Amino acid sequence: MSPGLLFSFVIAYFVILLIVAWYTGRNSNNDSFFIGNRNSNWMLVAFGMIGTSLSGVTFVSVPGAVGKDAFSYMQITLGYFIGYVTIAYVLIPLYYRLQLTSIYNYLDTRFGTKSYKTGASFFILSRTLGATARLYLVVRILQDAILSSFGVPFWVTTLVILIMILLYTYEGGVKTIVYTDTLQTTCMLAGLVICVGFILHTMDLSLGQSLSAMHERGLTTIFNTDPDSKLFFIKQILAGAFITITMTGLDQEMMQKNISVKTLKDSKKNMVSLAFIMVIVIGLFLFLGGLLHLYGAQQQVTATGDKLFPELALHHMPPVISVIFIIALISALFPSADGAMTALTSSLCIDILDMQRRSDWSEATKKKVRQRIHLLMAFIFLLFVMVFEWVNNQSMIGVILKVATYTYGPLLGLFAFGILLKRKVNDALVPLVCVAAPLLCLVVDTYQSVLFGHFQIGLELLIINGFFTFIGLLLISRKA
Repeated sequence: MSPGLLFSFVIAYFVILLIVAWYTGRNSNNDSFFIGNRNSNWMLVAFGMIGTSLSGVTFVSVPGAVGKDAFSYMQITLGYFIGYVTIAYVLIPLYYRLQLTSIYNYLDTRFGTKSYKTGASFFILSRTLGATARLYLVVRILQDAILSSFGVPFWVTTLVILIMILLYTYEGGVKTIVYTDTLQTTCMLAGLVICVGFILHTMDLSLGQSLSAMHERGLTTIFNTDPDSKLFFIKQILAGAFITITMTGLDQEMMQKNISVKTLKDSKKNMVSLAFIMVIVIGLFLFLGGLLHLYGAQQQVTATGDKLFPELALHHMPPVISVIFIIALISALFPSADGAMTALTSSLCIDILDMQRRSDWSEATKKKVRQRIHLLMAFIFLLFVMVFEWVNNQSMIGVILKVATYTYGPLLGLFAFGILLKRKVNDALVPLVCVAAPLLCLVVDTYQSVLFGHFQIGLELLIINGFFTFIGLLLISRKA
């Protein structure tokens, strides 16, 4: 299919998003933008959060990684399940009890202003890096598949996509995103199912036959039982649980949608439902990954990793599948990018600029400031995507999870200390502790072969980071 025709489908899809945004964003205010007026339907939030949690990286990287790691990603997914349930029954009740707009206000209440600003700053850093890494991968695919043929530079493609996201989130914020994410998650999952069905039909395989063929190629192994390996199942499950607790439960973007739900009971149902759904959906992505490797071998395709799915969908499948792939990919991109941009805008306005406490600012002034911050975040996203283009890593999901182990660790330590202990900390020293913990982790990670021999530390570095932060806080604390 010609790039021009593919591009026309992208434009049509975006027009639909704009219509939804216009309809849902009418008469919106700052409260609508930040927390959807606390009136969101829990079922829509739960379904839309599938798209936010997965992103374009999952859509491309998880299937692509099956050739190297088989189905071992399911180990992390089982950890995700534990993490979602923990969030539902530990963190969400805390946020509702305190009636938070920004979840980092908890740190202000519990420790003080320095801790509050530190937690919010680590979120801003974490989400900016994670969201722009996800955005980069999809923009790179769209550039190669469509825009390069028109001679459009990569930075222009990125800028246009960011302007698209700005246009439909500029007024409504969370209120709009709840609906657009639902639409986009539907398109993404439909694309996933259609691609699975196409390959099974084309290769004339039943479900059982395809699993047998994958098993013969060693693609179906889930559990790694080597304690020294980074993929050891206990490490992966623990890492998955804490990744979810931090990247969802301690993340303003994800919790912003949850606390927009009407009641605590509905918010809990949203999170528990998501726990079950994610196991099923990730399982389907891994199954698709196995099919892609079987189909790629049949087609004699040499592409691997993140490049496998795009190569097959765009050059070795019928034009209609190419269109479905592009729409599904964009549908996976937008929920992770629009929510991140909105949440980062919210955090900068509420946590850093103290907008809600500024009685000297009118609502019109606050709205103007919020819109300018929104534009600033789009510019920052553009800069970071260009950095990732320069780095050009072959597997972005590994990059994102690695970054998370460093940037979310201090948040894990802060919230764990606040919830588990009643001690008071020296608030002025908290920023030093939260900077020192990741630096210690960098030393441990760099010299782990010297420190631990054959034992390899993987994503559980996040837990170590949180532990270092916890110990640091303990050292600067006293009894309440």
